Amino acid sequence: MNNFWLTLPTEIFFGKGQISVLGKTLKKEGCTKALLAYGHGSIKRNGVYDDIIKELDGHGIPFVELAGIDPNPRIKTVEAGARLCREEGVDFIIAAGAGSVIDCCKAIAAARYYSGDPWDFFTRKTSVKKVLPVCAVLTLAATGSEMNGGTVITNEATREKLSTGSIRMKPKFSILDPVYTFSVPKDQTAAGIADIMSHVFEQYFSCPDAVLQDLMSEAVLKTVIMSGPVAISEPDNYNARADIMWAGTVALNGLLGLGKDGDWATHLIEHELSAKYDITHGTGLAILTPRWMKKVLDTESAGKFARYGRNVWSIQGDDDMTVALQAIDRTGEFFSSLGIPSKLSELGIDSSRFEEMADSALKYSKIGRFRNLSRSDIIDIYRSSL
Repeated sequence: MNNFWLTLPTEIFFGKGQISVLGKTLKKEGCTKALLAYGHGSIKRNGVYDDIIKELDGHGIPFVELAGIDPNPRIKTVEAGARLCREEGVDFIIAAGAGSVIDCCKAIAAARYYSGDPWDFFTRKTSVKKVLPVCAVLTLAATGSEMNGGTVITNEATREKLSTGSIRMKPKFSILDPVYTFSVPKDQTAAGIADIMSHVFEQYFSCPDAVLQDLMSEAVLKTVIMSGPVAISEPDNYNARADIMWAGTVALNGLLGLGKDGDWATHLIEHELSAKYDITHGTGLAILTPRWMKKVLDTESAGKFARYGRNVWSIQGDDDMTVALQAIDRTGEFFSSLGIPSKLSELGIDSSRFEEMADSALKYSKIGRFRNLSRSDIIDIYRSSL
């Protein structure tokens, strides 16, 4: 296990009715005027918006709104949000929605105090020095953004989707009420499950091995595999929704990757798909993941994949390669059972931009730590996903 440094500063309020802490906690944190940011209106249809407004009004907290944040949030929205915060004297951001809304709000929080182009954070021309505090009201289990310092933003002008991160961007507090996910459509629930599992895979299939972290990763995977189908078939099943919501947070709050060099190849390859075609991130990950697994499977890595098969899928057998292949097949079959497309062609994607996407993926750094991927490897993964 490598040396590591850990701090988890985000305060979590988990469970039914926890929105009741919003107003008093904002007051405790010194909020005098808030930005309420959200997507395209689902929080108004499911009652979350009304709950938030009741809390703000009840505690005398003035606010302005930023609506219409896209599922793959744009840098232009970050710029608009930062400008609004400056003009309105906002000192706290409320991100009400899924990971895209929270990611966008983190980027806005950093851009508020930066006089240059906020895209500079994502191309590593500068680092985050100061941010507005953010709180998250989570409405979809997927990204773990409610408890980490990462953000992923799309630049429409350059057709790039890049990430950046800082401990400064971790939310001050987050409200996780599983009831708020009851109304999430089946396809979005499924994509969120794939996203959660992919986050675990990126840290599980990594080096060096770490016994506790790997056992925790297997537990998160088994939890999602058990509870995911229940949440899809029974959308109002509180326990299933709660299991998935907490699994999504634990999957990417820093614990599973401690002392390890995460791989993150599949995420970087998928970012090219969602940047170029604006597809749902979790759907792209579900399609690519089994193909990445087969690409990096060899005699050296077979043992880890076999462990995954035995401990997560309960596959029996003494031959590691056989068990590994069965585990990869089970992974793809599980995603398909959730109703997720299994091929890029089902999304209207052809091979015309694969070389361009491979070049773009490798523009800023090498890809893959569990197994380094070459340009041809990336193209092969795209092609095998058709």
